[in-house]
Amino acid sequence: MTNPALLYRDLLRGGTAAHITRAQVTATRPKALHTQDFYELFWVQNGKIRHHQPEGVTLLTEGALVFMRPEDQHALQGRGDQALVVSLTLHPQLIDALGKRHKALPGQLFWADDVQTLHLDTKALIGLNQAVLRLERTALDRFSVEAFLLPLCADLLKPVTDTASPDWLTYAVAAASNPSVFRQGAGGFVAQTGQTHPHVSRTMKRVMGISPSDFINQQRMLHAARQLTGTSETLADVASDCGIPNLSHFHKLFRAAHGLTPHQYRRKYQRDVVQPE
Repeated sequence: MTNPALLYRDLLRGGTAAHITRAQVTATRPKALHTQDFYELFWVQNGKIRHHQPEGVTLLTEGALVFMRPEDQHALQGRGDQALVVSLTLHPQLIDALGKRHKALPGQLFWADDVQTLHLDTKALIGLNQAVLRLERTALDRFSVEAFLLPLCADLLKPVTDTASPDWLTYAVAAASNPSVFRQGAGGFVAQTGQTHPHVSRTMKRVMGISPSDFINQQRMLHAARQLTGTSETLADVASDCGIPNLSHFHKLFRAAHGLTPHQYRRKYQRDVVQPE
């Protein structure tokens, strides 16, 4: 059986240097590994993923960040419910040029001799999601994609420091990906911590640089994006499932998060290129 192949010319059109995909990965075992002629950056946004490669299978958990190179073979398989991956298709010429231009990059990340897998803590994962949301609002040209990649690479290559995140916050952040929590808004999130609202707000600002309300709305809009691209639910049902029955407010939050209306987002990103048939 011939391995399916993904080509950047099919995905990067109109002068774009990147393509962003959010996909809920099913638990069906992949029939074959696929190849590609581009660089790919993907991370586990939620749940667990089985990463199939020629040398074996690796279990990736939330926060896993993987740097794939052209001609690397792999396939993804969800483990359990709500296994969500965010993937960036990146133009090979852009990545090759970055490696030649910056002496700190060869041997690291995309430019290493094998597939690199890192793990982001809660603060770093939130920062990455915020950065990719900003990237989505651009023309996805080379300038915009470099402006996204270079700070990310610089942060990943810095020495690891202690984020001083208390256990109660780590637990609550993990729980917040559950719809039963984020549907209740910031109050539901704070209830998970067992702390007072002012204390939670101060700690989150210090550790994560975000307020409880903004964090929960981010979780809601990530869930909404997943539902819009992965299901055929009506807009009203998606908004209600996020805990926002007011459609006008939902539209406002979604557009602020993604730079598009829900209808525009569904039309633009419904294609799934993470796991080709």
